[in-house]
Amino acid sequence: MAVQVVMRITFLLLLTYELAEAAAPIAKPNCSDSCGNIYIPYPFGMTTGCYFNDWFKIVCKETGGFFKAFLPRIGMEVLEINITDPYNDHYFWIDPGLVRVNMPIVSSNCKNRSSRHIDGVNISGSPFFFSSYRDRFISVGCDNLALMTGINPMVVVGCKSNCIDKSLIEDSELKHCSGFNCCMTTVPSGSKVFNASFRGIKEEIKTSEECKFAFLADDKWLNSTTKDLSYYVQFLEYVPVVLEWTASEFTTLDPKELRRRNSEAYTTDYGAEYYYCLGGYQGNSYLSTGCQDINECESKTLNKCPNKSDCVNVQGSYHCNKPKSPVKIAIIVICSSLGALFLFTIIWCLYRMIKKRNKIKLKKKFFKKNGGLLLQQQLSSNDNNVQKTKLFNSNELKNATNHFNKNRILGKGGQGTVYKGMLADGRIVAIKKCNTVDKGNIEKFINEIIILSQINHRNVVKLLGWCLETEVPLLVYEFIPNGTLFQYIHEENEEFPLLTWDMRLRIATEVAGALSYLHSAASLPIYHRDIKTSNILLDDKYRAKVADFGTSRSVAIDQSHVTTLVCGTFGYLDPEYFQTSQFTEKSDVYSFGVVLIELLTGKKPVFLTSSQEDLSLSTYFIHSVKENRLFDILDTQVRKDDNKHEFMAIANLAQRCLHLYGKKRPTMTEILMELEGVQKISPDQPNFEELDYVRNEEMGPWNDISILSSSSLEIGEPSSSFVLPLLSHID
Repeated sequence: MAVQVVMRITFLLLLTYELAEAAAPIAKPNCSDSCGNIYIPYPFGMTTGCYFNDWFKIVCKETGGFFKAFLPRIGMEVLEINITDPYNDHYFWIDPGLVRVNMPIVSSNCKNRSSRHIDGVNISGSPFFFSSYRDRFISVGCDNLALMTGINPMVVVGCKSNCIDKSLIEDSELKHCSGFNCCMTTVPSGSKVFNASFRGIKEEIKTSEECKFAFLADDKWLNSTTKDLSYYVQFLEYVPVVLEWTASEFTTLDPKELRRRNSEAYTTDYGAEYYYCLGGYQGNSYLSTGCQDINECESKTLNKCPNKSDCVNVQGSYHCNKPKSPVKIAIIVICSSLGALFLFTIIWCLYRMIKKRNKIKLKKKFFKKNGGLLLQQQLSSNDNNVQKTKLFNSNELKNATNHFNKNRILGKGGQGTVYKGMLADGRIVAIKKCNTVDKGNIEKFINEIIILSQINHRNVVKLLGWCLETEVPLLVYEFIPNGTLFQYIHEENEEFPLLTWDMRLRIATEVAGALSYLHSAASLPIYHRDIKTSNILLDDKYRAKVADFGTSRSVAIDQSHVTTLVCGTFGYLDPEYFQTSQFTEKSDVYSFGVVLIELLTGKKPVFLTSSQEDLSLSTYFIHSVKENRLFDILDTQVRKDDNKHEFMAIANLAQRCLHLYGKKRPTMTEILMELEGVQKISPDQPNFEELDYVRNEEMGPWNDISILSSSSLEIGEPSSSFVLPLLSHID
């Protein structure tokens, strides 16, 4: 990288030095060739007869004691004109015809800014094009998608910029458009129309209320500015833009005329043609006088001889006298090679050192951005009864997952992707990788670490460690091999054997035991907040393991609820929580009641009816029991066991878990005790009376409602103010 920078600077210095030597005429005879410090070469000119046509007419105006040049046909101020490289000797890349102008910035919804340029720029019909290799399309704004409009309808050009806290990036990075608050992309070849449209990336962010900018800019100007572009642009009205130009649309020189003028033609991929002088000639190939032969020996840039006296010009070509002897050449080659090798070794060592240092800085940056400081503070607090977990490094987890190979993916969810991995000691683990790095997901990951670090229960998935030095946080869990309870209930697959009633009853008891522990036995009560069959894993002996604590919350012992934005999974969400935004332990009880119904009926929490309408399973279950159709809705596999007294008892328990009033639902400890005692009920004396009592009396509000669709969430049709927050926060 350092060598490339040095070579680029050297090239620019040589090119500048060459331009300073220019002596051949560039304007027509008796025509002025400058406006202030701007050279005006033909086909450009300032007076009649000095320019090719009106498109190339230059108007020179004095403003504030300075002369400025303008192209009136396109209404832009001229900063620089370049016909071609007059000193080209085939050692440098040939720049085509360029004119550097000031171009207005398009803005949207920006206070105290002029709106006269909101329609962009249209130079159609002119011999000018926006430069595809020098210009960049740039957009400044937060969470913004900007599109360059007015070009070919088949071509879409644009970029998107996300929001970022500037305190998270280095000062030296602020001037670059890296995709945060500012973005840029290339410009299509041959473009003559520029305008921009803006739209938001995220629906919840009202981008129409945000100030946004879009403009084209010269890449060299972008590299030369040292200011934060996303901040600096608000003070600018114009920025430098490079236009390519050609006279080929109006006149084309034949090969014979080009040879007479000692010039050649260069044609772009979109048909524009430029003329430039051959090596050893200088001047203006657009003038009838063409390019003039020069004495290379008199040119400091073209004379390649060690001493000026060694250069001999013979019939327009030159060569160097006194050629070096083979011995001297060999010595020079050997010394140069050794020097180059030594320089390469130093550069390589510096590169490795810088790369290593940057890697360490990047890891620290990721650790801070991923909430590492917050995690350290939480784990060091005396209030947390944290179990021993391991801090993994990024290389361990990359090797464990074969660099996060897609073949290692176990599953994907709203919070991240889970990979199967094998640690260096041979242990099989599950590694969870966050989807994005926005603040909401980072807080969920940190919360999950804190929650799981406090839990030690055989029916809760065990957290083994974490890694925060990568771009997104990683959590390492014990590997649970047999998938989720959802797969065994709802997916017909030879890979997932059918669950007997005894297995279902045992799994329900184990889940109830885990939730009872979280609510009552943990050092601080923990509300899971997302109990569902897809978050219940089964190990090699089909024992239940409760997983996914990303939305869980710890509460004080004397605290009865947490007030949060409504979040959860459709079909499992407590209607009381949905109405009040207050999540209690009884909200977990409601979700567990839905799980019990799934185990009984084999139906999904939301399913399609015969009329192709969504129906909530809890609503369907309550009304089926009310109409004495419990045994009609039982899963086929469940009915095979013929344990009616147990079915009745579990249905009774599920009804009480689904009570609309949380205070009338049992606690998880009471549920656990009932599940453990279900098999003690005599098969000859099923408790029908108790079930009828619950169905007809205790369920209360269920008697007053009709069968509701899932969109009503079992509590009557809510207002739109309730529906929208739910939809935006459901996984």
